[in-house]
Amino acid sequence: MEHRPSETREAHAVPADWFTGEVRLAPVIEAPDPARLRASVVTFQPGARTNWHTHPLGQTLYVISGKGRAQSEGGPIVEFGPGDVLWFAPGERHWHGAAPDSEMTHVAMQEAQNGSHIDWAEPVTDAQYSGR
Repeated sequence: MEHRPSETREAHAVPADWFTGEVRLAPVIEAPDPARLRASVVTFQPGARTNWHTHPLGQTLYVISGKGRAQSEGGPIVEFGPGDVLWFAPGERHWHGAAPDSEMTHVAMQEAQNGSHIDWAEPVTDAQYSGR
């Protein structure tokens, strides 16, 4: 058994080349092989968002607080809030983040395949984020 008290799992800023705006991430599950599940609590400040990205085995988001936005490539922008769950299928190109007027926190859960759990792409433009 491994016990990691909450004070040892500090949130840290995420790489600026994968996100737009201020985003902090606190790892929850980073189990070693052969386990594949990874989970993190991610907090986005208003207007902050991920780049476009995919997950080889899909991704589930469980929204804890605030208001957010997400979009799959070619689809409409979806607005969501506390208690909502979003599922992105394997290989589904998408982005997610906070609404313009609210911070948002979610638990992001995804499995790794061949050591990779995410493939990052280009930033979401302001026009894409606003739905223009």
